[in-house]
Amino acid sequence: MARLLVHNKDVVVRLSWREALVARRKEVRVPLADVQGARVEADWWRTLRGTTARGRWRPGRFCLGTWRHAGGVDFVAVRTPGPVAVVDLLPGRRFARLSVSTADPEGAVQAVRLAAQWASTGRAS
Repeated sequence: MARLLVHNKDVVVRLSWREALVARRKEVRVPLADVQGARVEADWWRTLRGTTARGRWRPGRFCLGTWRHAGGVDFVAVRTPGPVAVVDLLPGRRFARLSVSTADPEGAVQAVRLAAQWASTGRAS
């Protein structure tokens, strides 16, 4: 299962080795300064926008990779069923949104919110 965490001044999505094979990357890293908001979505399918661009999608099981839509590109690492941690990013960045199924989505979202708040006030080291 993927992990969503804060490391230094970045939000990092770390993938398991199987997920990394499918997504063709071990991790996704975005600066905390690019975070616009973070939330938990109870319905996994609501986090999907557009069509798959690169990766795999098994209906009713998992979605993994990048999804292209009118607003940009999302990185998705979602397993069904269950809640999903969603991190919305500022417009014009590499990704518009990160959607990740984690063991503790509430904890991951809270960590991202706190770190982004500290980074925006200039108190992050």
